[in-house]
Amino acid sequence: MARLITVYVNNKQYQVEDGQTIMQALDKLGYHIPRLCYHPKLSIEGACRVCIVEVDGMRNFVASCAYPISDAMKISTNTPELRRARRDIVELLVDNHPMDCHICDRNDNCELQRLSYAMGIKQRHFVGERKRYQKDVSSVAVIRDPEKCVLCGRCVRVCSEIQGVFNLSYAYRGFKTVVTTAFDIPIAESVCSSCGQCINVCPTAAFLEKNYTQELFEKLCDPGLIKVVQFAPSVRAAIGEAFGFPAGISKEKETIAALKKLGFDYVFDTQFGADLTIMEEANEFLERLKGNGKLPMITSCSAAWMKFMEQFYPDMIENISTCKSPMSMLGAMIKTYFAEKIKVDPEKILSVAVMCCTAKKYEAKRPELLVNGLSAVDIVITTRELAWMIKSAGIDFVNIQPEEFDNPLGISSGGGAIFGTTGGVMESAIRTAYEIYTGEPLMEIEISQIRGMQGIKEGSIELDGKKINVVVAHGLGNASKVLEIIKKEPQKYHFVEIMGCPGGCIGGGGQPYAGANSIPLDENILMKRAEALYGIDRKKTIRRAHNNPAIRRLYKEFLGKPLSEKAHKLLHTHYSPKYPKGIIPKEMTLR
Repeated sequence: MARLITVYVNNKQYQVEDGQTIMQALDKLGYHIPRLCYHPKLSIEGACRVCIVEVDGMRNFVASCAYPISDAMKISTNTPELRRARRDIVELLVDNHPMDCHICDRNDNCELQRLSYAMGIKQRHFVGERKRYQKDVSSVAVIRDPEKCVLCGRCVRVCSEIQGVFNLSYAYRGFKTVVTTAFDIPIAESVCSSCGQCINVCPTAAFLEKNYTQELFEKLCDPGLIKVVQFAPSVRAAIGEAFGFPAGISKEKETIAALKKLGFDYVFDTQFGADLTIMEEANEFLERLKGNGKLPMITSCSAAWMKFMEQFYPDMIENISTCKSPMSMLGAMIKTYFAEKIKVDPEKILSVAVMCCTAKKYEAKRPELLVNGLSAVDIVITTRELAWMIKSAGIDFVNIQPEEFDNPLGISSGGGAIFGTTGGVMESAIRTAYEIYTGEPLMEIEISQIRGMQGIKEGSIELDGKKINVVVAHGLGNASKVLEIIKKEPQKYHFVEIMGCPGGCIGGGGQPYAGANSIPLDENILMKRAEALYGIDRKKTIRRAHNNPAIRRLYKEFLGKPLSEKAHKLLHTHYSPKYPKGIIPKEMTLR
């Protein structure tokens, strides 16, 4: 138990635990100190100085996020001098910021706006030169707008400390300081994995997803197109937050209804694609267990993880499952199986995916995923973008009457639902692989060993006396740790699940922004979203992918069997090394 010490805050005496920063102690005492660069999941930057407090005996104000608390410390949090200093700091940020709040994507959900209001800033006092930069719109997934950057460094730290990509850093000095990529190259040419975590933690609109909503609105009004949409498990677990609902409430049927009102002819479930993925992936894993492929097998559902692997771990391509992601599998079925069902030319089908993930925009453009020369998914929008479209179209999401998915691609198992949280792919795959291998259903299908928000989770399962070791990692930084273990001990694991974002898809870069009373990547919110998906799983009559009658019908009528020639053509893909500028393959380095 931590030692208790006595501190004085605004002349009131308190007992607090030793070993904390001033900010941490004051938060627990109910004193919220304004902040900007601070994030509890990231290292202490101490850059913005918005969180300053007065400490008796100290000549200058101190940054509460970085300064340790000590016994008998006397702290003032709200003196006129402090308020004036904080206001001046924020005023300087505001005066060096574009004056376009009313048309900004983060309007009404911007930390700089909220700080300006809290500081009592009513006008701009400092007139002079303002930084000017061009937007970087080169990426199909992520936009960088340096003019809106406040140099808090959160994006730099999340990219390096949590994701392990190290794509962003500070360049130049003084007034010209900017956050950019190595050598200031366009994002599309950099090592960016398109995960969008920089968007999640950015307090302003310096990072945003590439927006395709206007293009989608136009296509929804085209009478010559059959409009088909799918949405991911994690979308239903989070979209309600954009409309004022608490975290952890599934809005599945309301989302279906809203999509129908937007103009979609058919609404299908990416969870169907997840069940299809499991049918292929479980069988692929069992084939590798027989010696027909390299172990450990590593999952391939996460688009950010796939790009990360191709750039930093191309020597492990043979370990990667050849299965496409649920989104791409379902997209392929929409442009083939479904097109045949409704007797429509696939070119007349608009295939749209609503995803939690900005990297899915990148995935949809991969040439390896074309189906008979057509994009399996034509447009990808995020959960945030769908919420905006619903509001823009005047649809009353709060009071909307729920609707059901369309057939034949709208039926899913509980295993498909849990794909949206870390460990879910592994858990669903085990449910199916166990029964295929042993001929008996796995009785304890909720596998607690691989649930939860721990960054790396290990577990094992018996398959007819054979011990199968599995490991689950979420966040690309944890993925690197697991891959380094595999390099040293290639026999340690048989099956590996990796998700690119913290928490898995529920923490994707396209999920709703954190509100005024929460923080980005809040683990409590992630856990509530995960529980929403586990709740869907528990309520399902069918909880195993191979028991999904629509999946069985698909194989009977169209695909034949898992891993068939037709299944390989439509549901599997390949990966290859990618060397963006700044990455030099080992075989090309001078010896």
